[in-house]
Amino acid sequence: MSFRIIGTGMYVPSRVVTNDDLAQIVETNDEWITKRVGIKERRISETEFTSDMGYEAAKAALDSCGCGVEDIDLILSATVSGETVSPSTACMIQNKLGAVCPALEINAACSAFIFLLETAAAYFALRNYKKILVVGCERISGILDWTDRGTCVIFGDGAGAAVLERGDGYLDAVYNVKGGDDVIKIPHGIGCSPFFKREQDSPYIHMQGQETFQYAVTALCDDVNTLLERNNLTMEDIAYIIPHQANKRIVDFARKRLHMPEEKMAVNIEKYGNTSSASIPIALDELVKDGKLKRGDKIILCAFGGGLADAACLIEW
Repeated sequence: MSFRIIGTGMYVPSRVVTNDDLAQIVETNDEWITKRVGIKERRISETEFTSDMGYEAAKAALDSCGCGVEDIDLILSATVSGETVSPSTACMIQNKLGAVCPALEINAACSAFIFLLETAAAYFALRNYKKILVVGCERISGILDWTDRGTCVIFGDGAGAAVLERGDGYLDAVYNVKGGDDVIKIPHGIGCSPFFKREQDSPYIHMQGQETFQYAVTALCDDVNTLLERNNLTMEDIAYIIPHQANKRIVDFARKRLHMPEEKMAVNIEKYGNTSSASIPIALDELVKDGKLKRGDKIILCAFGGGLADAACLIEW
């Protein structure tokens, strides 16, 4: 049993941080950031925790389709930047919403929202669930080294959500994981055990930029082509591709390799930066709000990131 998306929502903090603002913190400038990653500004939390943003996006998604929390059978969330290890961010969102359904979390970094969709499809098949709420939410600003211009200029905070209903819109998906921390990693603090002897890196995002770029372009193109081939489709059959908003250059390289018209590639990274698991649902919600999707449209969501993990799915709107 599959599902269809009946509601979407998003939330970003009100604080806008421009490239010029960052130039006051680290050695950088607007031209350097725009040329390398395509970002002009990002939203940074001043008071919101991850679960606060997830709650706001979830509430917006519920409101968009007229659903109440009592209609939701399961809440699935994804984050790498929750304010607590336990309770999970999913449980925090459940509590803030006043829901009584089960809630659980997945950590698959930037690909996590697509992992949430596959998990939801499995629950629809195994249980008599009618509606599932999925939320990607991140306060990446809390896990950045703000003295490292290679990472602090890339990311932003925000959340995106979708309400799923039992149906036939989720058509196919591709998942790949190549475990390792040599390209992207976010260490935990090592704690204060008097018995632990190993040293560890600082608990912030560590990323090898060139290796990430090469992996991302290859993964995005391979996953999209796999979905097209497996479903006997061509690029002309796809209304939009909604990629993870990691880097405008990555998206442009992949789009050209896929021979995808620019207007069919949903890109908003210039406004929000890389919001990890929140980036795809935020971009999806903007497409919906702009009236660009109509019933029957086929769209592809695709992502890549820490794990290393990449994923893509084919949805009929």
